[in-house]
Amino acid sequence: MAGTACPAMTQSSTSPAPHPEAPHSHLHGAATTRALWIALALTAGFAIVEAAGGWLAGSLALISDAGHMVTDAMSFVVALIAIVIARRPASQRASYGYARAEVLAAFVNALGMLALIVWIAVEAVRRLLAPEPVSGPIVMVVAAGGLAINVVVAYMLSRSGEGINARGALLHVFGDLLGSVAALVAGAVIYWTGWMPIDPILSLVVALLILRSTFLLLRQSGGVLMEQVPPHLSFEAIGNALAAMPGVAGVHDLHVWNMSANCVALSAHVTLDDGSAWPRVLASAQRLLNAEFGIEHVTLQPSWPLPPPNGRVIPLAAVARDEGGHAPHRH
Repeated sequence: MAGTACPAMTQSSTSPAPHPEAPHSHLHGAATTRALWIALALTAGFAIVEAAGGWLAGSLALISDAGHMVTDAMSFVVALIAIVIARRPASQRASYGYARAEVLAAFVNALGMLALIVWIAVEAVRRLLAPEPVSGPIVMVVAAGGLAINVVVAYMLSRSGEGINARGALLHVFGDLLGSVAALVAGAVIYWTGWMPIDPILSLVVALLILRSTFLLLRQSGGVLMEQVPPHLSFEAIGNALAAMPGVAGVHDLHVWNMSANCVALSAHVTLDDGSAWPRVLASAQRLLNAEFGIEHVTLQPSWPLPPPNGRVIPLAAVARDEGGHAPHRH
């Protein structure tokens, strides 16, 4: 049995040396951390301002947006903690390392978003049934400030964020940006027309818009945690490609999963025509899986047909060989 590993994983003595980690990945990691710290300070600070403004104006749109900004700040804290944990090396207790902490953080962030969406929906329905007075001018001023903060934070994260955890944090910010726009529109409508139901109606619209993106993030992070086949890969295509290699009689116990958000792993048993061809088959399989499917962590175990229990082998037909002595491909 032999394997190759993703750059962050520990190598066995029989595996090829890992590719050195590109310098730009460290730069992007530092940029992401810096952007998250700045985003945390801006978001947490203005959430207090927006909550106070929403209470004074009586605006659900502002209060829900302030709650959204609080969950944003929490998501940034979780993301920063996940970055620190993910950098820890593999150990005897965690042989794969801690890279999946990033995925777990994204999953927790998505659950927090779902809880916020439910609260907004319930409060919006209550206010539609019993409208409350809202101060349009206060709503517009505070919402405009929140919109400016969210634009700055979204710009920083979009330029420096990489990976599922950064995308989860950016999702929060985009949702909050929509909330600020909705609050601004609600304040303008109330100021010019006095129509109070616009405040809870726009809050519901924002909640529905956020729901789709939150569900996609929840499905993606949940798929990684459940070790499902990555959605961009075809399980059948991978199995057929391995089975079609020269010298391979069959493939079984094939598994493909994400070790982290960006690292795909594979393990399989490969049945050989000739056991002595294993070193050549292994090297070819590793190159194939990396080049065609982007799979770097590969663990393959060779096997070959066993003789009958009585030890006698009775050939039924000769197997045609090509000039190189290889058996034809088997499908």
